[in-house]
This record gives sequence, structure tokens and C-alpha cells, in this order.
Amino acid sequence: MGVIYAARSVALGKWGADVGLSKHIYKIGYGEEPVKKLIEAGWAGERDWALVAKQEAEGLSEEEVIARIARKQKMIDPAFYPRLKGERGFFKVLPAHVENHIMMTRALAGAAERVEIKLKPADFGAFLIHNALR
Repeated sequence: MGVIYAARSVALGKWGADVGLSKHIYKIGYGEEPVKKLIEAGWAGERDWALVAKQEAEGLSEEEVIARIARKQKMIDPAFYPRLKGERGFFKVLPAHVENHIMMTRALAGAAERVEIKLKPADFGAFLIHNALR
């Protein structure tokens, strides 16, 4: 069974902030269990990748997952940034999109109270996986 995963690197986030992208850069992909081996190998020359979220899914390919997310989020062009070395699946995620997603999910669930939202990396990962499965 395959797994959709979202990962993040603090060092790549700092690089993204320095080059004008954003510190909210995430790698999304699809692979077989165990995902830890994929993450330990690293991407974009960084070794500090951490698994943010994962969810089991059947009948998908990595290209299909990336295409689904690219419809809604800004995919970072690997040809434009040599540091990414031609690898696909890196996305710049705006915190406003994640906040809107959380607020809409709460509203549709019937939560009447408004609670201040403090975004965590797991929220970004859940948002990306939700969009990959739609």
C-alpha cells in the first residue's frame, strides 16, 4: 500500500526565505512504506528533513499527487532553482491558505466558537495531503 507524505527541512526553509520564496517550503510525494528511508536520503542537498504528515492511499502515482496539488498551490520550478537539482514535488505554501482551510473545515463541522489559529508544520502537511486526495 502506498503512502502520501509531506516533509519539511528547516535549512531549505531558511534558504527559501533568503532567495525570496518563503520559509514555508514542503516536499510532497508518494511512496511505499517505510517512508523514513525516503526522508533520511534527503532532497535538495539537505539532510535535516522531517516527516510532517502521512496518509495511506491506493491507486495513485507520485506524478498524479504532484499534479493535483499543483492545481491549487505554487510548485517551485526545479529548472529555475539549481539547488533543487531537477527534483519535483516542492511547494511554496501560503499560511493564509492553510488558515482558510482550517476555518472552513471547522465551520463545516459545526464549530460555533472562533478560536485563534496557530499554524504548525503538521497543519501544512495535512492541508497538502487533503488537496492531494481531492
